[in-house]
Amino acid sequence: MSEQLIIFDTTLRDGEQSPGASMTKDEKLRIARQLERLKVDVIEAGFAASSNGDFEAVKAIADVIKDSTICSLARANDRDISLAADALAGAARARIHTFIATSALHMEKKLRMTPEQVLEQAKQAVRYARTRVADVEFSPEDGYRSDMDFLCRVVEAVIAEGATTINIPDTVGYAVPELYGQFIKTLRERVPNSDKAIWSVHCHNDLGMAVANSLAGVKIGGARQVECTINGLGERAGNCSLEEIVMAVKTRRDYFGLTVGVDTTQIVPASRMVSQTTGFVVQPNKAVVGANAFAHASGIHQDGVLKARDTYEIMRAEDVGWSANKIVLGKLSGRNAFKQRLQDLGIQMDSESEINAAFSKFKELADRKAEIFDEDILALASDESVTAEKEQYGLVSLSQRSETGERPQAAVVFTVDGKEVKGESDGNGPVDASLKAIESHVKSGAEMVLYSVNAISGSTESQGEVTVRLQHGGRVVNGVGADPDIVVASAKAYLSALNKLHSKADRVAAQG
Repeated sequence: MSEQLIIFDTTLRDGEQSPGASMTKDEKLRIARQLERLKVDVIEAGFAASSNGDFEAVKAIADVIKDSTICSLARANDRDISLAADALAGAARARIHTFIATSALHMEKKLRMTPEQVLEQAKQAVRYARTRVADVEFSPEDGYRSDMDFLCRVVEAVIAEGATTINIPDTVGYAVPELYGQFIKTLRERVPNSDKAIWSVHCHNDLGMAVANSLAGVKIGGARQVECTINGLGERAGNCSLEEIVMAVKTRRDYFGLTVGVDTTQIVPASRMVSQTTGFVVQPNKAVVGANAFAHASGIHQDGVLKARDTYEIMRAEDVGWSANKIVLGKLSGRNAFKQRLQDLGIQMDSESEINAAFSKFKELADRKAEIFDEDILALASDESVTAEKEQYGLVSLSQRSETGERPQAAVVFTVDGKEVKGESDGNGPVDASLKAIESHVKSGAEMVLYSVNAISGSTESQGEVTVRLQHGGRVVNGVGADPDIVVASAKAYLSALNKLHSKADRVAAQG
């Protein structure tokens, strides 16, 4: 019998620490439902103590998701742990993940604590967490750059206090595979009670080796849990990519000798949902989930694949969910068919008003676009104009005029707290004019740090998906909008970002 590798998904916690990737409670809940369909073992739903919003998001996920363990991050103090436990109270299976830094650099410069103080606080945190839940994970932050002797003392002590999982993070992406794998192996050999806990790896991608380091931790070090995110989402250069870990272990089972419980046909739908929710576009040549992952341009390759697909393909596209990329709905489709497709894609809408609003948007789109793809449905679901939530700003209509040799003009009618207003402006192009027309009335003072356009499917009839990233007062937010008219999509995205800026939900980033 092969051992199973535990897949710990931290898209909703560490992935959300990407600048601009902050999600609403409803968005996090929708992704959590897709992760449950993906059958990940553990979902790290957030950092409950960081804000009221994150507490509510963790609580909502814990109350709804039943097939995966739900985890909340907590610093090594009673307040964080208590709030995590309260948020997780409704979970079928709950885990508290507590952490404290153990590297000399972090202890001195960040914590301003002695090693003995850190050791004692780690023990107390795990001891208290075990009084609230049976499943406790401990992470020594910046563990890979920590002194081996001290790290052994800390790990032995927290296992003795009841930690059930020990995670060794490469917090700054400094590791290389052979050394990291050996580091985990040495720790497990030197810690007397190492067999009393499951060992886990959490690697960042600063040098492009997060997946390789994680796999080395598994193969060489004997770790049996990998912490990862959909699309490798995460702060700086990102985290270890879930889809790459899962498919590496499945494809090279002859080498790793492990199984995973993940339903791989849900990988691509999960990738799309995370990309469209956060506005972080997946690069075309990204392994497993990139648009070109199973494309063959070379004539020699094409000839080989036509004769026998395994000449150049080590995985089947349909095994990771690419077969879902089919035309499934059109203008004659009814509400029940649309509702079923939402369910098939893992999109949960809790009220009839939400479904009716989404169906109305679907019908509008179907009148303008003959073929409706899964990506279009996901874009409709992620379009904040579909939700029943009350928003500060909403698009009503847009008109713009542009011709060669003339400066483009735009007029935008939008709502502010339910009241219609109109903004007008010129600009360098129709998009610039439209966004300036909005800003002429709003006067947000925000700086645009990113504007990107992505075609949702592969034709000129496709919806355009626009991401706008705004920065103001130290906050960075993403707005995403989709529409067959790219200027309208841009206005939607800008208003979406303004709504997030207007929201006062603050987030406190924890590192792990």
